[in-house]
Amino acid sequence: MDSKNVIAAIALSSAVIVLYSLFFIPEQTSTKQNLAEKEKVEQNTDTPSIEKKETLVVISRDEALNKNKRVQFENNNIIGSISLKGASIDDLTFKKYKVSLDTEDKVTLLGPRNINEGYLIESGFVTSDKNVDVPNSKTIWSIEGNNKLTNKSPVKLSWTNDQGLKFEKEISLDDEYLFTVKQKVINKTNNKYDFYSYGQIIRNEIPEIIDFLILHEGLIATLDDELIEEDYDDIQEKKFTKIANKGWLGISDKYWITSLIPPKNTEFKTTFDYKNKFRANFITTDPLELIGNSSIEEELRIIVAAKRVDVIDGYAEALDIEKFDLVIDWGFLYFITKPLFYGIDYFFKLLGNYGLAIIAITICIRLAFFPLANFSFRSMAKMKALQPEMVRLKELHKDDKMKLQQAMMSLYKKEKVNPMSGCLPILVQIPVFFALYKVLFVTIEMRQMPFYGWIHDLSERDPTSIFNLFGLLPYDVPSFLIIGAWPVAMGVSMWIQQKLNPAPTDAMQAKIFAFFPLFLTVILAPFPSGLVIYWTVNNILTMAQQVFIMKRTTVKTVT
Repeated sequence: MDSKNVIAAIALSSAVIVLYSLFFIPEQTSTKQNLAEKEKVEQNTDTPSIEKKETLVVISRDEALNKNKRVQFENNNIIGSISLKGASIDDLTFKKYKVSLDTEDKVTLLGPRNINEGYLIESGFVTSDKNVDVPNSKTIWSIEGNNKLTNKSPVKLSWTNDQGLKFEKEISLDDEYLFTVKQKVINKTNNKYDFYSYGQIIRNEIPEIIDFLILHEGLIATLDDELIEEDYDDIQEKKFTKIANKGWLGISDKYWITSLIPPKNTEFKTTFDYKNKFRANFITTDPLELIGNSSIEEELRIIVAAKRVDVIDGYAEALDIEKFDLVIDWGFLYFITKPLFYGIDYFFKLLGNYGLAIIAITICIRLAFFPLANFSFRSMAKMKALQPEMVRLKELHKDDKMKLQQAMMSLYKKEKVNPMSGCLPILVQIPVFFALYKVLFVTIEMRQMPFYGWIHDLSERDPTSIFNLFGLLPYDVPSFLIIGAWPVAMGVSMWIQQKLNPAPTDAMQAKIFAFFPLFLTVILAPFPSGLVIYWTVNNILTMAQQVFIMKRTTVKTVT
């Protein structure tokens, strides 16, 4: 019966994923805008266009960085530089995150525009007056005062055009991942101008992505409380545009986010498009009026961060950014996934190891489902006790399936047994299992976090293999043969658990179910080791509970 439940669990888990893709993926904003909104958009100047003829220069990253003068920045978490050509943030490395466990190289996210991995952030003002020069990607800015940006010292950049307009940017940095840009235009003439502020993120190429159904990587925003998720290939086919009064926008990787938060209390138009490069941008829809001998100023925020839950939630609260926590792809089971993470994180802080935290949360889940499991296991214990009588009935009515079904139902009714009750714990735990997989898959907190022994990264598969006796034999095996010690332990525990349950009366079903632990071992071998540890410990706890209940359950039958 338990094997049937596992099969049902896998089928239902697959159904969850399919149903999510069909019904729960956030509805895309319609491209049909009402007439008034459309006219308003058409009347406004768009953000600076990406030059279609611009070619990528095949040079090293260091050469690209050295082509232009730069302002260096650094705090406890990030290090990089701002190009004085275009005043773009195009160089950023995370100081606390390694590319992999076997290297000391740190994760670098942003890069100059003229290399293949170009990935940068720009901001500024545009105007509908074609006779006014405004800064663009080729403008060379000057530094005023301090020449290094830290969390204690902002920098100021400036540029003056030939029409008597001075453009200034004061950029400040906190001690984590937040850039605050105060943009200013000073008018030293008697003329009047209208300006619109903008910000944009440009990425030259699609990065190496997981391309997995449960994880979104690409362009993302929440606009007036609506979550927008656009894949790279979607934007290559069709541009996305929406006007909103509040929100944020960005480009999301599995563990990293590059985001823009437009000025508060200002209506803006967000556009995701592709013109040889990917672009996520906003532009304010209402002009800022700059009269003679005066100035205008607007502030936007830029967050280029590792997706740590405490960091993302902290910015969402401190800066009042609604739904900014959705940069972490918690999925449609948000109400389970996020609390589950908090539970694991609590035990991590208590025990000092995420593997132990997973075991602790597994115990808590078992305790939470204890009453339901008790009911289920009592029913399965009765089913196992009824096996001899069921075999007798099958032999007695082997030529009449109708009478066999009637006799079976009569037996179930007499002994007050529900053959489907064993499915209940599995059905209830499917969302929890799926949510735990999501937590292990998307949260950076468990990235490169060790357990004990050979498990150095709970977010990756068990690296050992039974085909070289878990490293005892001096040769490596192909990746498809990496079936580690924890998946094997999970399979063995499932096999033992299967022996505690009523065996199918049908010989073919019995053979299929006997094979199933091996099948599941192979299937789960590539899964995060943290998830396999959860399943193994859950099996052991389930067996202990089941043995205890079965010893206390007796069934007397009359033959």
